[in-house]
Amino acid sequence: MPKYLEAPVPSKGWPSGIPYIIGNEAAERFSFYGMKSILIIFMTAHMLNHAGQPDYMTDEEAKQWFHLFTAAVYFTPLLGGLLSDIFLGKYKTIILLSIVYCLGHFMLAIDDTRFGLGIGLALIAVGAGGIKPCVSAHVGDQFSNSNQTLLEKAFSWFYFSINLGAAISTLLTPILLDKFGPWLAFGVPGLLMVIATILFWMGRWKFVHIPPGGKKWVQETFSREGIFILLKLSVIYCFVAMFWALFDQTGSAWVLQAQHMDRNVFGVELLPSQIAAANPILVLTMIPLFYYLIYPIMGKVLFEMTPLRRIAIGFFICIPAFALPAWIEAQIQNGLTPHISWQFISYVIMTAAEILISITCLEFSYTQAPKTMKSIVMGFFLASVTVGNLFTAAVNYFIQNEDGTVALAGADYYWFFTYLIAITAVLFLIVLKFYVPKTYIQDEAAA
Repeated sequence: MPKYLEAPVPSKGWPSGIPYIIGNEAAERFSFYGMKSILIIFMTAHMLNHAGQPDYMTDEEAKQWFHLFTAAVYFTPLLGGLLSDIFLGKYKTIILLSIVYCLGHFMLAIDDTRFGLGIGLALIAVGAGGIKPCVSAHVGDQFSNSNQTLLEKAFSWFYFSINLGAAISTLLTPILLDKFGPWLAFGVPGLLMVIATILFWMGRWKFVHIPPGGKKWVQETFSREGIFILLKLSVIYCFVAMFWALFDQTGSAWVLQAQHMDRNVFGVELLPSQIAAANPILVLTMIPLFYYLIYPIMGKVLFEMTPLRRIAIGFFICIPAFALPAWIEAQIQNGLTPHISWQFISYVIMTAAEILISITCLEFSYTQAPKTMKSIVMGFFLASVTVGNLFTAAVNYFIQNEDGTVALAGADYYWFFTYLIAITAVLFLIVLKFYVPKTYIQDEAAA
């Protein structure tokens, strides 16, 4: 039996395994974002107890569950990264945890109680989170010094596939929940995850399989250089966590806000969670705009668009992205019904910030990681999402008063996060001034 390729082959073209990774990512993200798009509505309007009676959560309780789940999804990448980098390698880790991922989806489909919700979300958190650092690092592993110039475009297409799957599922899955109930709304994402797993398995002979680091990983990670790199990157990730504290509320607070808005668009009444499809659709259109127009123009007119400069600009763009929902909420408090187009503008601004921060940090994390530490560094990057969502969950917990009222009610809630990201943006300028990057790319196979 032939051996898997263990190092990239020198080439100026695209690695042959990339289409399988991108296809897998599109199907997997369909499954994840489809499920995630209906979580808030399921918990507040569809969940039952074991007797088949309604067991709905309050808005604040549902937001806690939502952000704690999101935090768990982005904590388990650290475990997946360790499993991959030390023991199994990226391919075996992805296949194994994808099976766990599938089981989580089908648990949600067959049990619409809090028990089913808890078990299903736990399995998805392990599966989806565990594969995340491996898949993104697996993209970079397919490239060598010969075709390194294509790496930036590869991560752009990788992110494009994420949002293609997310866009379709965010539009479709709320309809399935509304028309057919939780069993089909959660079942279809489960089926897409099965397809994603099969696609990845089909590409096994096309991939470069970087062997697990084992002892070398331990030596490199706990070397002076390895620890220094993790500490350096962790400083950046602490700031990025505040971006995620805002961004992931597009799936919770913004959905709940949309329930009180005029959602009639060209004679069609959108479901509250469908407006979230604006984000992936905008990503699909804005990625080419940024990479082929905005970045080159800004590079010629202003200054070189280094990764850290992009991230800094993204933080400042986040400020109006959350200030506008604060204004919307104030209008709702005054008895008005603002049109959903106002929230769409917020999505446009927030998506621009996402491209500047998330895509850039994904690529930057891979290039800054030593060769045997690619997955674990990706895990550290994804852990920034955990920190951000834990912060948001904590805020929603502590603002609940014993008498049933809520501190930071209405527009004050949104203004709190707006001020938070403004402070973050200003402080990140210090990092921008003093951070010195260092790039690591996988070695080529011998000719």
